[in-house]
Amino acid sequence: MTVTVQVNLGERSYPICIGCDLLASLQAECARRWPGGRCLLVTDRHVGQIYASAYEGALREAGLVPAVLQVPARESSKSRKWLHAVYDAALEHGMGRSSFMVALGGGVVGDLTGFAAATFMRGIPFVQVPTSLLAMVDSSVGGKTGINLPQGKNLIGAFHQPSAVFADLETLATLPEREYRSGLAEVIKYGIIEDAWFFTALENQAEALKQRDMETLARVVSRCCEIKSEVVRFDEKECGVRAILNFGHTFGHALETCSGYGKLLHGEAISIGMVYAAHLSHEVSDLSAQDLERIEWLLIRMGLPVKAPPLDWKELYAVMQKDKKNQRRDPLFVLAPRIGNVVHGVEVPQAIMRRTWNAILDQPENQEEAQAEPSAGRRRRADG
Repeated sequence: MTVTVQVNLGERSYPICIGCDLLASLQAECARRWPGGRCLLVTDRHVGQIYASAYEGALREAGLVPAVLQVPARESSKSRKWLHAVYDAALEHGMGRSSFMVALGGGVVGDLTGFAAATFMRGIPFVQVPTSLLAMVDSSVGGKTGINLPQGKNLIGAFHQPSAVFADLETLATLPEREYRSGLAEVIKYGIIEDAWFFTALENQAEALKQRDMETLARVVSRCCEIKSEVVRFDEKECGVRAILNFGHTFGHALETCSGYGKLLHGEAISIGMVYAAHLSHEVSDLSAQDLERIEWLLIRMGLPVKAPPLDWKELYAVMQKDKKNQRRDPLFVLAPRIGNVVHGVEVPQAIMRRTWNAILDQPENQEEAQAEPSAGRRRRADG
């Protein structure tokens, strides 16, 4: 069964198709929109080894003229070097303003391809085919595209909505375990920012999610896309409420930058970032100790890190100051007064920021504590 979530943005509206065996649906949609058109299928070398041939063949069978570009399967592919490689491949293939691109892969491929499509010939259409859980629930939806600079993540980018999103859950079967767990961080985020009932459901369905149960995944991915599509509908260009989607990201992006792109996966950095934001919320926004504990323990149950690697605080703070979402020099945070409700644009005193950093550092005693058996209260909640 295929579930369709509509992103309602007037003339830029598009469907998110969620289900299994969606290749024929992609084929039909592309043939309908761009009959006989030239297209560039961008993927990474891991995903491409498994799926590129089938997708290229399906596009060709639909009467389209595809070419394929494979980029390295790492965060550093979101760079000017590989952006230019996409442009070069498109030009060599004879593409023009009536052509389109297909992003087949995770968030790196989607962000890179989307930005290339936004800027090639002043903008051409593209289709998202996310193959990672993180991309399905987050980066493939909403039109944020971009590449990284050494100074920070996504500092060059554009809002460019896809023409359609095809989230084929069967591709998750080949996703490495660490990458899959990384996506669960963004899933948990949606419960924290918008839906307390959904957060409780994740606590109760944690084992099924960890086992990649398809029925559970269909429900979870659909709900995440519903939440994100509603937020994007109200605030497409992140002028206000869309900032709530960045819960855990101000600190998480700084961790990614300062630790070196790729050492922490995006979801791993966001997991730690959410713990940091939850501790700040407890300090300044009345998040209860119980809700703080629930957030930490669900992340631990999903196999995600909750302690920060030892990095230089001054460097982290400097990167947070450069975050593109800041309207001035001081970092701004999304904080949660309670699970299911957040506020954005919150200033936090530097002393509290530094104290919270020290509290979540990955020190030997903290590591033992994080991996210890939960309290009786946590066991009751985790077991439903």
